[in-house]
Amino acid sequence: MEAELATLAAAGATALVQRMVGDGWERARGLLARVVARRRGSAEGETDGADEAVREAEGELDAAREQLLAARDSGDEETVADVQAEWRSRLRRTLEADPTLAAELRSVLDELTPSAPQDGGNITYTYNTMTGGSHGTVIQAGSIGATHHHHTGPPPQQPPR
Repeated sequence: MEAELATLAAAGATALVQRMVGDGWERARGLLARVVARRRGSAEGETDGADEAVREAEGELDAAREQLLAARDSGDEETVADVQAEWRSRLRRTLEADPTLAAELRSVLDELTPSAPQDGGNITYTYNTMTGGSHGTVIQAGSIGATHHHHTGPPPQQPPR
């Protein structure tokens, strides 16, 4: 069960960070703030406590978004990765403390994930984060068919060993 919660927390953090820098931020913020705040609000046992917990969680999410946007604008990939890792850990701890929230987080992720087309077509969504920079070509592909390499002329010279 712990691995399942960790996987769910990672998916939640990925969706959150994507929404922080893209479309749907307000909706994602509201939905995820309720999940994060649910534990706090239920500990308060009052509607006012729950509302305050949601507002506090929304403030924390907004602060993380500002940090993420500033890091992205300055090319600071390490901070971008840190923000995602922070929310992955936070969601994991929230789920471990109250595993009943897993169903609610799954529901939020279903709502934030675009639905499949009704015409029977298949769409696969892949979310990746690259950290540490790149010193060469980076290629992401869902499927690569047969490849053919054509070379004309003499074979390339091999460097001496």
